[in-house]
Amino acid sequence: MILDLASLNSVRAFAQAFLASEPRVFTTGQTANGFDQAFQVNHLGHFLLTYLLLDRLKHCAPSRIVILSSSMHFFGKIDFQTIHKPGEGIWKMLTSYNSSKLANMLHARELANRLEGTNVTCYTVHPGSVRTELGRSFPRWVFQVFGFMKRFRRDSNAGAQTSIYCATEEGIERLSGQYFVDCRPRVPWPQARDDQVAKKLWEFSERLLGLTT
Repeated sequence: MILDLASLNSVRAFAQAFLASEPRVFTTGQTANGFDQAFQVNHLGHFLLTYLLLDRLKHCAPSRIVILSSSMHFFGKIDFQTIHKPGEGIWKMLTSYNSSKLANMLHARELANRLEGTNVTCYTVHPGSVRTELGRSFPRWVFQVFGFMKRFRRDSNAGAQTSIYCATEEGIERLSGQYFVDCRPRVPWPQARDDQVAKKLWEFSERLLGLTT
């Protein structure tokens, strides 16, 4: 379907085609697959891509996997009853983001355990506060309250440095599964070091994606 907002005829044609083909309009925070948007975009999608490429990565070893997380994992919580379910409102958006970043940390931890001895390593990265379009759907008051933080944000080049480091730096293979900030390993918050939850999240993700029963 094509939509040209400069043409009212195009707007009418788009609306007609959409209404004829789509039974519903998805609410904010829900993907076409029915999952919470932050959880799917930040965790499930990456989990599936990594899962599907693992055999090739092993074949091409030495290989590396870099997972983008955030220091906001501190505020995250893995509630297997609700983490994948969509919701509405700014609070849900914020908590979903934080929990998805904790999921990134736990994914890397379990992945590193499963890849031990394969010569494939993985790392999680906090890029810093980077100027992106992440908050484009937030209400205006959020920017009014937190607008002062703009001056501390990095550009995309600076934000990419730790990811590049983990992808290319020699000699860090022994640090597989660890968390990096400003090109140095850091100890993550306790909830990101729970091996039992990491294993359960892996199995939970497999079931959601239909990779196992």
